[in-house]
Amino acid sequence: MTKLAFLGAVGTVTGSKYLLNTGKRRILVDCGLYQGFKQLRLRNWATLPLDINSLDAVVLTHAHIDHAGYLPLLMRHGFKGPVYCTRATRDLCGIMLPDAGHLEERAAEDANRHHYSKHDPALPLFTEEDARKALRQFRALDFAEELALGDGAKVTFRYAGHILGAAMAEIERQDRRILFSGDLGRPNDPIMRPPEVIEWADYLVVESTYGNRKHPRSDAQDVLAEIINTTAHKGGSVVVPSFTVGRAQLLLYHLYHLKMAKRIPDLPIFLDSPMAMDAGEVFRSHPKDHRLTVSEARAVCAVAKQTPTIEESKEIDRNRVPSVIVSASGMATGGRVLHHLRAFAPDPRSSILFTGFQAGGTRGAAMVAGAQSVRIFGEDIPVRARVANLEMLSAHADADEILNWLRHFDRAPRQTFITHGEPEAADALRKRIERELRWSCTVPAYRDEAELEL
Repeated sequence: MTKLAFLGAVGTVTGSKYLLNTGKRRILVDCGLYQGFKQLRLRNWATLPLDINSLDAVVLTHAHIDHAGYLPLLMRHGFKGPVYCTRATRDLCGIMLPDAGHLEERAAEDANRHHYSKHDPALPLFTEEDARKALRQFRALDFAEELALGDGAKVTFRYAGHILGAAMAEIERQDRRILFSGDLGRPNDPIMRPPEVIEWADYLVVESTYGNRKHPRSDAQDVLAEIINTTAHKGGSVVVPSFTVGRAQLLLYHLYHLKMAKRIPDLPIFLDSPMAMDAGEVFRSHPKDHRLTVSEARAVCAVAKQTPTIEESKEIDRNRVPSVIVSASGMATGGRVLHHLRAFAPDPRSSILFTGFQAGGTRGAAMVAGAQSVRIFGEDIPVRARVANLEMLSAHADADEILNWLRHFDRAPRQTFITHGEPEAADALRKRIERELRWSCTVPAYRDEAELEL
């Protein structure tokens, strides 16, 4: 009897980890960091609730830190097996994991320098070198390529949309199948391929980030144009905390079309994230994984002035010419965007524009909820700028889109496990699936374990 343990992304949208134990093989599907609330982030420092020495392989759905960010720690604690993922995911992790380690080191250095940590000394969760060592264990596969995992199990990656390289992980054994949705993308995303149609699975693990709501149907370019024009007219700048992979490229796509149509002023657009710059190169190198032609991808990426150096980044804040500043991170949890928020959040002429889901406990969630100040580098920074969140730019399918994707199944899974959502979202999706599809569903809790006939 195969067992499935839920070690993350239950009761929350972060820390994705699922342990599949066939009896002879132990496979970890995703290996993400917890983000947001402190009580969740503390799990990143705790002992992982599994025997790492018994782990045979990791199957990785995509490169986002909440799915891949724990891998450097897993290797540091002794895991020596392979990490299987798509080619674009491998290339993106080659950018994102070392960058995450670098940011951890910088944050620890800043905390020690300015004495705003309770720990003495403050330490990084992992280092850039830890991340680079972890990348040596990656093994890349093509979409639709089958790979034997041992004990009769095999894995195949299917397009999930969401971001470049994002996959659903389809694991089969003894003519039975469990499907891990990973993060499902949007069917009509202008740059990413839609989630692949899946006809059956005996067991399904499906995300529920937006399981209790629908994305706004307003046109993203209309809303972007209004905010940029209004802000520029007042003499302010638009700061966009952006996820570096997927969202940054989508933003540049919309900004490019707005500029070409002369719907916004010819103001400077900055891409102030070295990782987003590198991700743009990866984006252009995997044309089969997205909708844009090579020439379109090149033009979209060229719409912004790239500012790779720290001095160029600082100059943006010193030069108060109205501009659009796209910078990481998407939930304002770290990175260069914190310096821009410290500079522009107190300015009532400016705007702070978030572009998707904000996990509870993050600065982004606090600002979207109307916080009058946020703490940055040990200081309370007042928020007087206009704050908005363009949820229509989300890379996650909403409740209707998830249901429409599920309706392509020829038959109901034996069991559907609803994960990767806040409690209200996961339970709302459970109710809709039970009511509209009449499938058997459950919302697992942290460290729950299910027996599968697999």
